[in-house]
Amino acid sequence: MYVWVMERVWSPRRQGDAGELSAISWFTLVGAVVFKPLFEHPDYDLIADFGDRLERVQVKTSTCRARKRFRVQLSTRGGNQSWNGTIKRLDASRCDGVFVHVGDGRRWYIPAGSLGGSSVICLGGSKYAEFEVEPGMPLQSRLPLADPPRHGKLQDPRRGSRAVKGDGL
Repeated sequence: MYVWVMERVWSPRRQGDAGELSAISWFTLVGAVVFKPLFEHPDYDLIADFGDRLERVQVKTSTCRARKRFRVQLSTRGGNQSWNGTIKRLDASRCDGVFVHVGDGRRWYIPAGSLGGSSVICLGGSKYAEFEVEPGMPLQSRLPLADPPRHGKLQDPRRGSRAVKGDGL
């Protein structure tokens, strides 16, 4: 039996969701209770409760490499095709830390006050090395198609176009 696979590039939303899942996993492993705001918040994506303190966490991902380092965009330019020319830069006073997951799986948790830029930072060199945490899974740029498209009833490939008994569709 052969399974057809289609390549799909992750959307920015899916890559961001993978980054948030990675952050939730790491914060949980280091003992924090993690909360996700019910609706989107412009300044942070998660809240990590360490018992004695709460930390507002902005989560970023990057698969963009430049000279053996990953370029991480900290600023946003609109979104939802509604850019009005305003660039929103990361404001270190409005979050407590930035969790970053890059393409090869490496991760960092950088205190907001230690960020050297408000627009872009480069990770993988010595500047932020002290903030690197345990690696996670690489961000995959291609995924197999999990479920084949459905066209009516499921068919048994051994029986031509006859429906599979009990398929219930």
